[in-house]
This record gives sequence, C-alpha cells and structure tokens, in this order.
Amino acid sequence: MSAPAMAKSAQSIELDAIERLEEKVRKLVTLVEEMRGERARLAAENRALGDEVGGLRKKLVDGEGAAAEVATLREERDQVRSRVKDMLAQIDALEL
Repeated sequence: MSAPAMAKSAQSIELDAIERLEEKVRKLVTLVEEMRGERARLAAENRALGDEVGGLRKKLVDGEGAAAEVATLREERDQVRSRVKDMLAQIDALEL
C-alpha cells in the first residue's frame, strides 16, 4: 500500500472512531436529559406525596382527638346511667 493510501486509510479509521464517539456522546446527552426529566417528575411526585402524608397526619390527630372525646362522652353517659339507676332504686325503696 502506498503512503497516501495508508494515510487516507488511517484518516478513515480516525473518522470512524470519532463518529462512534460522537454517537456515544449524543446517546449520553439524551440519557442525561431523560434522567433530568425523570428527576423533576419524581421530585414533584415526592412533594405531592409529602403533602398527602401531612394531610393524613392531620386527619390522624383529628381522629385521635375525636376518639378521646367519644371516650369521655361514654364515661359521662355511664356515670349518668349509674346515677339514674341509684335514684330509681331509692324511689323504689320509698314504697310510695
């Protein structure tokens, strides 16, 4: 092979390598852009889930407060029943 032909062959090989490298760089750029988009989407989803968790925590606290209030009302109801029972027993004992 002559020197000019070898030089042309070497340039062709270098151009092929550069083109392969360029294609790899394009794919990497595309991958990075996709990953950025995915990261932004996940960050938004994370914020939405955080808001939802906050709302659920508030509902839980409200529910616990309501449960405590119901327990107090049940205790008061039981006390009233007991007093009424005692009063009825006293009325029955009077034998009017």
